[in-house]
Amino acid sequence: MGQIEQGLGRALRTRPIPSSTEARLRFLLATHRGSTRKVATVLGVSQRTVQRWVTKRSGARRPPGPLQVRAIEEAVLARWQPRVRARLRAQAEAEGFVFHTRARFGFAAFAGSSDDPRVRWITQALPGEVARELFAARDAGAGEQQQKVILARALGHAYFREWGRRAHGLHVAFSDVEFADFSIG
Repeated sequence: MGQIEQGLGRALRTRPIPSSTEARLRFLLATHRGSTRKVATVLGVSQRTVQRWVTKRSGARRPPGPLQVRAIEEAVLARWQPRVRARLRAQAEAEGFVFHTRARFGFAAFAGSSDDPRVRWITQALPGEVARELFAARDAGAGEQQQKVILARALGHAYFREWGRRAHGLHVAFSDVEFADFSIG
């Protein structure tokens, strides 16, 4: 998971997910009304394995391995605050969002310009059209590179070309993302 995907995930949550594996398993069980069979299906393990993870008897308890811990975390992230995520997404698509990043930006511009890439801190409000395009790409399974292209085009227009008022032939290259955060609302 790249920096942009992580930033979008953080923006769409109002509370942190449970921190311990046991708390995450309790959440999954509560989501599936206590059915270890349904949780096992979601995680791709046997029902007996889930029962061993959540048992109260200390001698029978077995902790999940690293691959299972990651699967549990991904399952919780996919189910955490669905109504909040939907509301924030709709708000971002309607009103736009503020994008905060520290990344390397380079340019393809007219001869004689300074097009050497350099690291910049940028905080820029972007319109709802960018949010719609970014979410549609994410839903379609686009990777980090495609999301960077969308954000580079939007930042090029809004930040570097000042909404079309200057630097008309400037094309922005966006790479080496150190962090990417989104503020919605």
